[in-house]
Amino acid sequence: MTDEIIRVNDAYYILATSTRVDDRRRVLKHGDTFAVFDRYGDIENVGQREFGIYHHDTRFLSRCGLRLGDHHPLLLSSTVKEDNALMTVDLTNPDVPQPDSMVVPRGTLHVFRSKLVWDDTCYDHLRLHNYGRVPIVLSVVFELEADFADLFEVRGMDRPRRGVLHPPKVEGNVLEFGYDGLDGRSRRTRIACHPMPSQLAARYVRYDMRLAPGAASEVELEIRCESNGGTPPVAVPAIGYRKAMASVATSFEMARAREPEIVTSNPRFNDWLHRSLSDLHLMRTETPSGVYPYAGIPWFCTTFGRDGIITALECLWFDPTIARGVLSVLAATQADRDDPERDAQPGKILHEARDGEMAALHEVPFGRYYGTVDATPLFIMLAGAYYARTGDIPFVRAIWPNVVRALQWIDQYGDMDGDGFVEYARRNPQGLVQQGWKDSVDSVFHADGALADAPIALCEVQGYVYAGKLAAADLAEALGQEPSLIAELRRQAMALRHKFDEHFWCEDLGTYAIALDGGKRLCRVRTSNPGHCLYTGIATTAGARRTAATLMDEPSFSGWGVRTLAATEARYNPMSYHNGSVWPHDNALLAAGLARYGLKAEAARILAGLFDASRWFELHRLPELFCGFHRRTGESPTLYPVSCAPQAWAAGASLLLLQSCLGLELAGTAGTLLVANPFLPTFLPEVYVRGLQVGTGSVDLSFVRRGDAVDVQVTGGAGDDLVQVITSR
Repeated sequence: MTDEIIRVNDAYYILATSTRVDDRRRVLKHGDTFAVFDRYGDIENVGQREFGIYHHDTRFLSRCGLRLGDHHPLLLSSTVKEDNALMTVDLTNPDVPQPDSMVVPRGTLHVFRSKLVWDDTCYDHLRLHNYGRVPIVLSVVFELEADFADLFEVRGMDRPRRGVLHPPKVEGNVLEFGYDGLDGRSRRTRIACHPMPSQLAARYVRYDMRLAPGAASEVELEIRCESNGGTPPVAVPAIGYRKAMASVATSFEMARAREPEIVTSNPRFNDWLHRSLSDLHLMRTETPSGVYPYAGIPWFCTTFGRDGIITALECLWFDPTIARGVLSVLAATQADRDDPERDAQPGKILHEARDGEMAALHEVPFGRYYGTVDATPLFIMLAGAYYARTGDIPFVRAIWPNVVRALQWIDQYGDMDGDGFVEYARRNPQGLVQQGWKDSVDSVFHADGALADAPIALCEVQGYVYAGKLAAADLAEALGQEPSLIAELRRQAMALRHKFDEHFWCEDLGTYAIALDGGKRLCRVRTSNPGHCLYTGIATTAGARRTAATLMDEPSFSGWGVRTLAATEARYNPMSYHNGSVWPHDNALLAAGLARYGLKAEAARILAGLFDASRWFELHRLPELFCGFHRRTGESPTLYPVSCAPQAWAAGASLLLLQSCLGLELAGTAGTLLVANPFLPTFLPEVYVRGLQVGTGSVDLSFVRRGDAVDVQVTGGAGDDLVQVITSR
């Protein structure tokens, strides 16, 4: 294990603790509590590691090691169920010496360990079964510790001061760890043991057992995370393992019942889709303002503006309720004043929210941080897309003032020098240097590798502004706003499109430059960023086709997906975070952009690459990113060591990729569904979508590949009158 720590003024966001690629994490989450285990279900941190139980950006349990006597159990299998509700581990005993000098051979005792998280509690349940012909005498031991480390400490940051870590307390069947933070909050980890253990000490729980042949016994730990301001938290009984398990299952079933069903003729593709949907359910979190898809585990299990918006856009055709929740939360947290410390300005949309001790003490600037240039125009884009999908005029009317304030931010603050483009430059020296989605400090540079100076105008951001102003015009029209406002928004969008093509196009590169720097010099490098310009429609038809060819050529397309940076460029490194890696969400937006310009075969090629990649990753789960090495026959993609998994926008990628190939365009305002130029790759000859909401009704659709064409049929639901199929444009 090595630590990657970049810590000057550049970089809280890039701090990370890397793990070996052969380590297999197991992740559970509910609400604001998540847990990261190893394959045994243990939490074992040697040096700085991410394993633990976390609640509101604090690690409430830093060790939970299971022992059979003095020995580790032997691993048989380990997995997380398809619905992400339950982690299950099958273990067995090593050779166990007995008091009468006999030895119980390995493989005699089966230990079934199941773990789940519900609300603020993690349940660790054991069932031990003696399959031998003689009694087994042994001790089951849990070794426990709680360090109450802030998430940024776990990621590698040093702190000059910490609060008070109290000695562990034992009372009845409960072991309690406590910490009083410098932020005035008291945090407690209460571990209730069922049944009463043989010994309960400061850092371990021991059960002495005698299992007759064929006998079984159960043990359960209830690990509760409690926190409040200043006073010791009041303990509230948890609901117990079995009730929690039933609640998790019911919650998942209710969520799936509200969604369409997608089934294909490719079982492995079904596995990928099902895991993606389960990850989206896992990351959805109830907040005071609505349901929000948290970004990723372990480092980004919180509200991120850009991530939430893009996840909502990916899923919009499938489940528009995600978009409604994202818009509600971001409207409620929209900046209302100028605050350089938080990179906030009136009307700006949130980048990131944190609830840990270090954020409260301003040791990191991310308590409520607005250092992103793209979330604000993306918010407007999502508002327009949500209305087009649902026709939900009351909700749109409610957030229209937020849309207006976002537009005002674009014009008054976003265009920092009045040149017609939206730029960024951080104002807090501890904030993010780069404030687009590629937020590594070295992600924007010139052809010779020299870093670009701020303020920086990213190409994709101009696309978001273009699409956002068109979306705002449509919303204004739906709400009966002044015709002059509607006309002006559309005029501004068209003027930006013309100006963008004039200033960003690089004929010699066959694509758009990634950015203009502070001196208005083009950053002339081939990146994936221009693919977003296809997604938003700001690219001209000719520019889109040239850009598509550049994105799909060998320096950019790895075989698994489009790299963030082409292999021809000065800072290319397939192992870097943003300069040569492959990001699923980035590729999904590129594929949607390709499909927008009629390049369905190219979009399907990206779908095929990411689907093939998913088959190599554990649980068929696409991670946040993976390395951009060229695809080699018979070999897997190369893991990026600190990639989050699950990651919401990586999970949503499968849905947007499928939509792009099927050509689904839903118009909730008219209650109609357009199927435009559907295309299915050879590995996916049949796709069935059932219960797809269209207006106030729903339809069932079948897509069947016949030669090079796709036959589309309405097989149930509201009927043919809601569906229009266009086979050419």
